[in-house]
Amino acid sequence: MVRSFGISARQRMRMIDPVLLICTLILTTMSLLTLGGGLGKMMDFSSSAFAVQVVSVILGIIMMIIITVADYEEFIDKFGTIFYIISIGMLAITLVYGMSAGTNKSYLRIGPVGIQPSEFVKAAYIMTFSKHLAFVKDKINNIKSLLGLALHAGVIIGFILISGDLGVALVYMGFTLIMLFCAGLSGWLFVAAGAVALVGFPYIWPHLHSYQQQRILVGFNPELDPLDKGLQPLLSRQAVANGGMWGQGVEGGSYYERLFASHTDFIFASFCEKFGFVGGMIMILTLTVMVVRILMIARQARSLIGSYICIGAAAIIIIQTLENVGMCMAILPVVGITLPFMSYGGSSMLSMYMIIGLVQSVRAHRGKYFFEMDKE
Repeated sequence: MVRSFGISARQRMRMIDPVLLICTLILTTMSLLTLGGGLGKMMDFSSSAFAVQVVSVILGIIMMIIITVADYEEFIDKFGTIFYIISIGMLAITLVYGMSAGTNKSYLRIGPVGIQPSEFVKAAYIMTFSKHLAFVKDKINNIKSLLGLALHAGVIIGFILISGDLGVALVYMGFTLIMLFCAGLSGWLFVAAGAVALVGFPYIWPHLHSYQQQRILVGFNPELDPLDKGLQPLLSRQAVANGGMWGQGVEGGSYYERLFASHTDFIFASFCEKFGFVGGMIMILTLTVMVVRILMIARQARSLIGSYICIGAAAIIIIQTLENVGMCMAILPVVGITLPFMSYGGSSMLSMYMIIGLVQSVRAHRGKYFFEMDKE
């Protein structure tokens, strides 16, 4: 007979991965230093923004601990479907009652607090999609399974696209594809999709509006329109260069003060101007160590669901970091994507801490069951 028993919450806390925790705290400290160093110099770097970030970090740590202690598989089994339905509801409500942020409608106002539902949906989506992938693992390339997965992902991504938040939608598409690939989706399907996109692009391009064509072209080459659409990425690149090797100091720098969204989308440029090339490399190295550690935890997970959760978390960090750093260096289009644990924003910060909490739960519960074989 096989007998199983659990491990106490205190023992789970001792199993928190220290490397992952240290990386998370280093990045959030960098974020607070950057925001604090700009206090009083411009509206974006206000004392209220700094306070929101501090509160978000504290709440994020609390949420991470709670999620770590919870058994991720039991949690998904009990609440996964409910959270998926709630996620759809939140995104639908945002379309109707949401506030506009630039060209998209992606924020909800709840009293004095503004939240971005698409950020919180990430954690719920990773959980439910991971369970779905584990369920269809052996028949993932079956047409019925593919349609089910496409519907699962399409509903969430579709709502985000309708809201106009292309940057966040691209993140969802990116980590969904990575999760599908790691789950065993045929590489030929990716090749076929790429071929269709390659062949179809010359036919789609002439039908785009001129401003859409210009935005794409300027996105990869800001010098084509340096006084308008290319101005912000060029200023961002100048801010990075102005940081030099060691930076202008916590309260130093001037280019970042002229940047739109220098505390959110262009936080990497603000940080590099203050802390230089060395600071920027430390940040990237910390994010790299975090991703490697998450993938190591994925290999040690007790179940496929846990592995897929970790893969999704690592993919989010990779995609958002590459795009954010790329647009700050003026080599990728500006699409409004935050830098994990760095950019200002309560929704983004809490969302990332919740996702890391899921990874920590996978790590803490990798040895949930101990077995004793009855000699009878």
